[in-house]
Amino acid sequence: MRVYLGSDHAGYELKVHLAGALGLQGYEVVDIGPAKFDPEDDYPVFCFHTGARVVADPGSLGVVIGGSGNGEQIAANKVPGVRAALAWNLDTARLGREHNDANIVAVGARQHTLDEATALVTAFLSTAFSGSERHARRIAQVLDYDTTRVLPPLPDA
Repeated sequence: MRVYLGSDHAGYELKVHLAGALGLQGYEVVDIGPAKFDPEDDYPVFCFHTGARVVADPGSLGVVIGGSGNGEQIAANKVPGVRAALAWNLDTARLGREHNDANIVAVGARQHTLDEATALVTAFLSTAFSGSERHARRIAQVLDYDTTRVLPPLPDA
């Protein structure tokens, strides 16, 4: 499986570490950048490009990394077709794939050790979407809104 990695300066060290660790696990890693540490870089450009590459490459997944992962998740989710999930423990990493069919995981490098973050990413990458009808229905609702920008009617209270 191809895995795209993008980060900012806060996630640079973790990105470099993950590129090696995931490669050893047999993943085909594509490093979107940055190519070198720059304390003044901005995360959105790397997240947009990571998201665009994942969407253009069916079956691939992505990882975006920053200090907290929050901004990276928000930026990646601006790319049409991206479903980025912020993972802060093993359950959220797995559920992002299993329930939400997330195609990108966001991780906060300042929130986890290298080993913890690697475990989160590995859990995300190794978990499949459940295919459950209720989860597929919910994903379809999000996709419909993302496409049409028409609010669905509220259910009767």
